[in-house]
This record gives sequence, C-alpha cells and structure tokens, in this order.
Amino acid sequence: MDIRPLSPDFAVAPQITAEDVAALAEQGFTHVICNRPAFESAPEEGPDAIKAAVEAAGLGWTDNPLVMAEMSMDHIEAQKVAQKIPGKVLAYCASGTRSAMLWALSKAGEMETDDIMAALEQAGYPLGGLRGQIEMLAQR
Repeated sequence: MDIRPLSPDFAVAPQITAEDVAALAEQGFTHVICNRPAFESAPEEGPDAIKAAVEAAGLGWTDNPLVMAEMSMDHIEAQKVAQKIPGKVLAYCASGTRSAMLWALSKAGEMETDDIMAALEQAGYPLGGLRGQIEMLAQR
C-alpha cells in the first residue's frame, strides 16, 4: 500500500484493497474517502467491497467518485466536508492523483497556494497546472 501524506491528518493512495483496511486502522486512520468510480474497478476492488471492509473495521466511509472530465464544485465541497471529519483521513482512487487534486482544490483559501503545491510535490504529485485554479478558488 502506497500511502502519501499531504498533511498530518490527511493522506492519499492508489487503489486500496479490503485486505489493506486493517493496516489503515493500525496506522490510525479513522475515515476513508473513495474517489474512484465503481465502473473503473473489478468487483473485489469496487467501492462496495472496500466500504464493507472499512465499516467492519469501525472506520468511517465517504463515497465521492470522480471522473476527471466531470469534476465540479460539488466534488470539491464533498471532499472538503469529508476531510474535516475528526481523525486521520485517507482518500484513494486509481493512482491517488484525483484524490490529491481534490484535496488541493478544497484547501484553496485555507492554506497558502505555495504550501499546497509543496505538499503535492513532496507526496509525488507534481500538479503545477493546478496553481491557477487553486488561486482562483481562493478568491471566492
């Protein structure tokens, strides 16, 4: 499992499995956000299978599937709400990129843009093209 922290209480990862959930709980995660649409996954990796394992382990679950061409403010707002749940949160998708992008966009106006960009870079997501969108959202 490739967990990449973006802040002390939030991390992203590529696709997780039901078998990974126990390790997430051991590492102190209390909530999981799924940003991968069900149609992208095999049934054993789909949101229903992961959700069942997450809930069986006593962790919270948010389903916020994102198809990049359909990203909206609703996705960003849903991510923002889920990220504010007390405890340590992990968001996942196929590669972690969508989850990292949603985190970055949801932090616009809450964090300095340079700090957001640095966190992305440090986690292995060089998403320099987001800078303009983050700055635009910060002005809202």
